[in-house]
Amino acid sequence: MKLGIVGLPNVGKSTLFNAITNAGAQSANYPFCTIEPNIGTVAVPDKRLDVLAEMYQPDKLTPAVIEFVDIAGLVKGASKGEGLGNKFLSNIREVDAIVHVVRCFENNEIIHVDGSIGPARDIETINLELIFSDIDILDRRIDRATKAAKGDKKYLAEVALLNRVKAHLEEGKSARSMEFDEEEQEIMSDIPLLSNKPIIYVANMSEDDFHNNIDGNPFYKQVLDIAAEEHSEVVPICARLEEELADMSKEDKLMFLSDLGLEQSGLDRLIKASYSLLGLISYLTAGKPEVRAWTITKGTKAPQAAGKIHSDFERGFIRAEVVSFDELVANGSMAACKEKGLVRSEGKDYVMKDGDIVLFRFNV
Repeated sequence: MKLGIVGLPNVGKSTLFNAITNAGAQSANYPFCTIEPNIGTVAVPDKRLDVLAEMYQPDKLTPAVIEFVDIAGLVKGASKGEGLGNKFLSNIREVDAIVHVVRCFENNEIIHVDGSIGPARDIETINLELIFSDIDILDRRIDRATKAAKGDKKYLAEVALLNRVKAHLEEGKSARSMEFDEEEQEIMSDIPLLSNKPIIYVANMSEDDFHNNIDGNPFYKQVLDIAAEEHSEVVPICARLEEELADMSKEDKLMFLSDLGLEQSGLDRLIKASYSLLGLISYLTAGKPEVRAWTITKGTKAPQAAGKIHSDFERGFIRAEVVSFDELVANGSMAACKEKGLVRSEGKDYVMKDGDIVLFRFNV
């Protein structure tokens, strides 16, 4: 999974990226500090892995991972090539979802590109650039589909849909705020609209707000209202606090979060929101050589899940031996689960569940 971190210059994108990846991306108080996108990979927090590691004492412990891409700051006119516009837009095309960092704190020492703090204005600036780029794509697609409809009437439905989407975009609304039926979704899946990508808004707040009263921050309220309109999610974060957490040991981190009254870091909450947004789950494989988490999409069947490990597993799939994480832990071992008949033998039509512990049987 690849998440693109976007936002206006000086909103805290690179600070957040540094904190969550420890990749040392350059961070400075001027626009376009990030030109080429920085890429960092982080482990997906999963307490189940720690439990299985205690149980199996494996030689190797491998969590699922997420790739974060720190994309250049955007300015008005990007869709027409202003600033680093074209580069910015092409980088967004390559990610699965957008993490839009919005500045929700006052600080006279950190210059805002528009001279004042205004989350609603900032969100609109970026959304409009994505929308303008999408309208260009739709114009070309509508032209192509209209010509095709002259010889084949089945394209008339596509032309009607694309014109409806274009009219929606021309009202300044993102494609993700539209609802499509199954047939329309199939057409839209073939059109790489930037404003149709899933998005999470990260409300970057001051340490004071985080310590005292997140809900009392009026800038945060603006972000919540906009996200509600387009069915998106908001994760409140203090990028500076995340930076401090990044350098701490696991024990110190837990103590620090406890003092703040938090159970999870901002990164953990962001990853959890990302999984939910993209409809992702994890299944687990466990043994002495390795305990590992594998990321799949909800609804994935056993052979395709096996293919995540190796294409031979999918090609020669025979069956999956499955037990739930909770049942394994409750009974203490795989042998105990087998004795009680809790290990199921599942075939090609089995839909994988989050937390399934699996041994795939295959033959090639």
